[in-house]
Amino acid sequence: MQTAVADAASRDSDVVELLRAGHPQQAFDALLHRYRDKIYRLCCALLRDRAQAEDAAQESLVRIWKSLGGYDGRASLSSWIYAITRNRCLTALERRRIMDSLSDDAVAAEVASLASTDDASSDDRTQQLRELVELLPERLRRTLVLYYFEERSISEVAAMLGCPEGTVKTHLHRARAALAGELEKRGLGDPDLWLEGTS
Repeated sequence: MQTAVADAASRDSDVVELLRAGHPQQAFDALLHRYRDKIYRLCCALLRDRAQAEDAAQESLVRIWKSLGGYDGRASLSSWIYAITRNRCLTALERRRIMDSLSDDAVAAEVASLASTDDASSDDRTQQLRELVELLPERLRRTLVLYYFEERSISEVAAMLGCPEGTVKTHLHRARAALAGELEKRGLGDPDLWLEGTS
């Protein structure tokens, strides 16, 4: 094991020397030539999707370039590179999981279900719903208020909160689930009937 670490360190010693000498572009060029294909193969193995693997590999290389000046040599260069690549892949997998659970069709169905109206006691319902919304965690509450109460689009909410649209969809999904749980506990039924009164 110790020999493998030493071998990895000696293999990349030229890149490390270029960094120490203040030549980050040359160091990156050498690193790119040596690791580009390995990074892509790792992404393919973790993601099992060529298009996503290409994206993750590109993101990894950008992250490596931006972080290269901060490489401190505590881990071998190859371990450092693969850690960055794995993190990019894990992010891509999480994004994929979220998008699968919150597909455009699912979001469209949620929005469509909110379109039905029932004016009876809507003021009272809105007040009760607002009180429940106030109990939500801040990030969920903020997203839900912007989307439903202020009638902002997903893209507008994302821009306002400085996060990806997928994150907005996730927060909306979690907020609706939390509200559904609270309403169910109180015997108040379907949250879709409550959210209609928020406009």
